[in-house]
Amino acid sequence: MWRRALSLPSLRQFSSTPEIPTLYSFLQPSIFALKRTPPSSQETPKALNPTPKALTLDHKTALESNLQTSLDNQNTDEAWKSFKILTSNSNFSSKHLSNSLITHLSSLKDVHNLKRAFASVVFLLEKAPQVLTFETIGTLLNAMKNANTAAPAFALIKSMFKNKFFPPFSLWGSVLIEISRKNGSFVAFLRLFDENCRISVDEKLDFMKPDLAACNAALEGCCYDLDSVNDAENVLETMSVLGVRADESSFRFLAYLYALKGLQHKISELDILMDGFGFSSKRVFYSNLISGYVKSGNSDSVTEIILRSLREGDGKSMNFSEETYSEVVKGFLSNGSIKNLAKLIMEAQKLESSSIGIEESVGFGIVNACVSLGLLDKAHSILDEMNAEGGSVGLGVYASILRAYCKEHRTTEAALLVTELTSSGLQLDAGSYDALIEASMSNQDFQSAFSLFRDMREVGIPDLQTSYLTIMTSLTENHRPELMTAFLDEVVQDPRVKMGTHDWNSIIHAFCKIGRLEDARRTFRRMVFLRFEPNDQTYLSLINGYVSAEKYFSVLLLWTEVRKRVSINEGSGLKFNQSLVDAFLYALVKGGFFDAVMQVVEKAQEMRIFVDKWRYKQAFMETHKKLKVAKPRKRNYRKMEALVAFKNWAGLSA
Repeated sequence: MWRRALSLPSLRQFSSTPEIPTLYSFLQPSIFALKRTPPSSQETPKALNPTPKALTLDHKTALESNLQTSLDNQNTDEAWKSFKILTSNSNFSSKHLSNSLITHLSSLKDVHNLKRAFASVVFLLEKAPQVLTFETIGTLLNAMKNANTAAPAFALIKSMFKNKFFPPFSLWGSVLIEISRKNGSFVAFLRLFDENCRISVDEKLDFMKPDLAACNAALEGCCYDLDSVNDAENVLETMSVLGVRADESSFRFLAYLYALKGLQHKISELDILMDGFGFSSKRVFYSNLISGYVKSGNSDSVTEIILRSLREGDGKSMNFSEETYSEVVKGFLSNGSIKNLAKLIMEAQKLESSSIGIEESVGFGIVNACVSLGLLDKAHSILDEMNAEGGSVGLGVYASILRAYCKEHRTTEAALLVTELTSSGLQLDAGSYDALIEASMSNQDFQSAFSLFRDMREVGIPDLQTSYLTIMTSLTENHRPELMTAFLDEVVQDPRVKMGTHDWNSIIHAFCKIGRLEDARRTFRRMVFLRFEPNDQTYLSLINGYVSAEKYFSVLLLWTEVRKRVSINEGSGLKFNQSLVDAFLYALVKGGFFDAVMQVVEKAQEMRIFVDKWRYKQAFMETHKKLKVAKPRKRNYRKMEALVAFKNWAGLSA
């Protein structure tokens, strides 16, 4: 956007010191010094202005040769010295050498040499314009753009026009537009633009005709920086003379300006013209009318434009951008008009189609703009105002506030707002619930997540699985098995939730890990009661938990159960694998239940599962190294027999 140019100080010059009057006074050696040194009073006039000496042909040839060699060797000062001597004696180097020098100076990216390049071009424009090429001019202008030097760029174009050196507009137009935007120099650009267009028409030079983008840049500056209807319409008239056809951008600039000035009759003319030009969508046109009305403080007209867009679209939104809604919000709130914003939303809801998407509603646009501007409390105030007025609050108003609450981790407030929303008969989609629940779990606000999940179930959301997994995963990561158990009990009968053995395993594993073995056992029994089949992971978690607590008898009871399951359900989900064999053997050896140990060994051999005997030999030595085979008695004969069998199997008999 153009910055306001009329209020800026005068255009910046090359330096703060007075310039030597003649543009090509660079011929004096001190002109490009960074700091000017005043001439000494001791110097004579002759020393200050020596009389040029005529150059012989040989001397000129030698200077040109030296200029070329210096350029080849990147010896800038020596090249400049040769060029100065040539020009100070009213001689001109060849076209190739002159353009090469200027191109070289422009490429050095320092102000000192850029001044040299500028002065050289201005001098040649006045004395020998035929020497210069458009390519060289373009190179210099781009260097000025990169150095962000506005004044010399404008001076260069003025000098070209003055000396009837007419370059194509494409060579300099876009460069000066960019420079002007950076420096707030629109007035200077507009003058050159007008002069260029006059020359193009008077001299019938089509290559000087600006393109649509340049004309729109001029129009934009007139509308947004100068706020001048006359200047804008002059540019529009120039476009007509040049045969440049206006586009949507042209109309949007004028729409802003006419709205700013309150020129309703001209807005109506623009509206008719847009239809004549065949522009089917008026979204951009209306957006700029809104911008103009907002800037002028005309909130009634802003409201009228938004409602008009809905009427013309049969209840469908124009999909105004967030930037437009932000302008509306800032404009209304600058006058403290929360009530008027609420009224605008309610009036819009009366016109909006029932098929309109949540994010396409005016309510969503306004509230979302509040949120984006960091005015979440203002957004909630709008909601409160609508409720106080007894108006119907659309889902779009709630949706944006809910998202903001999630982003700010205000999940308790979000859950309460959902309850309010559902009680009013509105219903969020599954994706919104999922996002809210994920935010609640991330914030470890488990109760809000459970409350939201209950709402999902009660309002009949068909897809519960994503949120179910989010809750279960988060509870697992946060080591909250008691909440997992309660949650599973609550949803286990819901056919929309796909629950499996792994869910119960997660709870059992979590209980075992924190030593709550009775809770783990209770969960296991509940799991079996509900007909979820335990698998190897179920038993591994329980075995490891019991071993950690040295409750080896509990492992023996597990083995009794597993032995039955394996024998009865060979093809079931329970896999009697090496991990399970190792876990049982280690625990049963440590517990001294050698009868059960040999049963496990027998089952492993039957299923061809490899067993590392050394590990269990070590376990026996650590726990039972003093245990000897006593004389068999009738009542413990079987135990002694099992011990002997184990020692024989493990290689401990010797």
